[in-house]
Amino acid sequence: MIMALPITAQRRTTQATLYRNFKPSVITLNDGRKLSQSFTNIFLKNSSLLYLKGEYTMEANMANIVAVDFDDRSYIKIGEQLAYVVDTLGNNGLYCVELFDKESYERNLKNNVNISSLDLGDQISMSTIDMNNEEDYKLPVFRHYYFLLNGEFVKVHERELGRKISKEQRTMMKRIIGMPDFSWQSEESLKTLLKALIQQ
Repeated sequence: MIMALPITAQRRTTQATLYRNFKPSVITLNDGRKLSQSFTNIFLKNSSLLYLKGEYTMEANMANIVAVDFDDRSYIKIGEQLAYVVDTLGNNGLYCVELFDKESYERNLKNNVNISSLDLGDQISMSTIDMNNEEDYKLPVFRHYYFLLNGEFVKVHERELGRKISKEQRTMMKRIIGMPDFSWQSEESLKTLLKALIQQ
């Protein structure tokens, strides 16, 4: 289930991949084998692994992948998506999946086109003015957070978490999310929440 996205993207990009250039990574497979690949990237459409095969960009079979390590980030697979490690606390952790929202992008571009004249004579004709600027043509990228709690991944969302935690933990969660500086999109806020939950 996909939760409702926030109104504004966390960042915008002109590319459909996480890294501008494909770069080396070490891929851990289901059977425990580790493969080194020279040219890999993360596809922001679905957070899957891309690799180069000759001059072709290929999408990896995510069913075979457990984790991917780049020089700057480590990813593990949650569902069929790669999530990077934000922070770990013992056996628990905070993870993030970055995805661009194609529907939001296309809707925003359409909303910025104004009809300047409309002729309803024998044939309908109209003129439009494109009000989009350079920033509008960048893809909006949203962050989706997950907690690893007691061996299970849970989407970081009040309703989703509420189903998985104890009554005492729910009381603690309400106290923390009621704080004036708490934000569901702040990694520091989420780290504080995770720490409080696992101490209950």
